[in-house]
Amino acid sequence: MIVTTAGRTNKRMESLAEKVANDFNAEYVFRNKRSINEIKNKYNSDVLVIGKERFEWYSTKNNSPFFFHPNSAIFRIKRLINKENDPFIKATGLTNGKSFLDCTLGIASDSIVASFAVGDKGKVIGLEASPIISNLVEIGLKEWDTGNEEINQAMKRIVVLNRHALDVLKESKEASFDCVYLDPMFEEPIDSDGINPLKELALYDEWTEEMINHAKRVAIDRVVLKDHFRSKRFEKYDFEQQRRKSAKFHYGIWYKNI
Repeated sequence: MIVTTAGRTNKRMESLAEKVANDFNAEYVFRNKRSINEIKNKYNSDVLVIGKERFEWYSTKNNSPFFFHPNSAIFRIKRLINKENDPFIKATGLTNGKSFLDCTLGIASDSIVASFAVGDKGKVIGLEASPIISNLVEIGLKEWDTGNEEINQAMKRIVVLNRHALDVLKESKEASFDCVYLDPMFEEPIDSDGINPLKELALYDEWTEEMINHAKRVAIDRVVLKDHFRSKRFEKYDFEQQRRKSAKFHYGIWYKNI
């Protein structure tokens, strides 16, 4: 993999790109006003672009980048600060000091909101089986400056593990996390420019009954499933579906002590 900077760069971005290349054991190259396609063709390699606005990963097979940007999480956190409702926080029941296991980290939007909600006394662990997604998101969480120090610290507190959720769930003791969160690829896809590049990188494994049962064993309070509003998983695995008008996805809750 090649690491470079955005077209308009500065010394900080160049230094960060070199650091990222070193962390990835990848090659850093100067952009020199070249297009991403030029760099991909010259080195016959995937390209990671470190920019001021976002960090982008370009595959040799796809011109649409996968990128990390915490924008949606920032918007949701600002709503929480204004005492507005967030369906995810309502479903997960997260409050200060609680623990949260995200079994499908992806671009970490939900984990960022979770980390803010549980504060510095809480714990958020995100599991991501894809090494590219895991590493890119981990870098973004550590290096991104949102302009809000409280949100920055929430992002930095998230522990990212490049591991398969089932392996971690099997190893975890009973009642280890207040909330275990499952957000598999929807059975019925929703097209999105931000999600489509993620599909190329994601590892697709069947969500088995074994995984769900381990999630229920590991949870202290609840397991939350996010899925398409027409998904059959809610009923199949005994989740109480939280229906929302006009929402394409719903949350389902399985309560440990009810």
